[in-house]
Amino acid sequence: MLESLITSKTRVKLLVKFFINAQTKAYLRNLESEFGESTNGIRVELNRFEKAGLLDSELSGNKKYYKANTSHPFFNDIRHLLLKHTGIETVVDEVAKKVGQLQKAFITGDFARGIQSNMIDLTLVGENFDHNYLNQLVHKAEKLVSFKIRYITIEQSEMDSYLNESGPYLLIWSTKK
Repeated sequence: MLESLITSKTRVKLLVKFFINAQTKAYLRNLESEFGESTNGIRVELNRFEKAGLLDSELSGNKKYYKANTSHPFFNDIRHLLLKHTGIETVVDEVAKKVGQLQKAFITGDFARGIQSNMIDLTLVGENFDHNYLNQLVHKAEKLVSFKIRYITIEQSEMDSYLNESGPYLLIWSTKK
């Protein structure tokens, strides 16, 4: 759906790269190899985002690194839109309402690293999950987006050790605001 609003595939990839995980930093050649696209197209989009204030940049040696400008007034709105686009928000909202006692939800795997993938890894922390209903929600969300959603449910006592082993992670939902 997002692709029908934003016709540049490169632009969508860059938004996902930088706005799902705001800690992500990348430089042009790194993006070229990751996206499999020409540097010219990527450079044009990076310059547009930087000019609009959506991306910040810094020089390190001979490389210009880009990252999301988290103080931009639209940062949270863009991030929220991307979470909807990936289907994660739908799953987490429904889980929080109807499937057990959700305490926290994290994105792990490639998306947490800022790498666009066809698979989103979701870690749900809580108790008493209705796994049959959760599977239905995930299947429903997958029909709405172009990603597969892989999830794991863990209890609060397992959270720290699991997240430390899983690599980078992003908290996307919590009962404690």
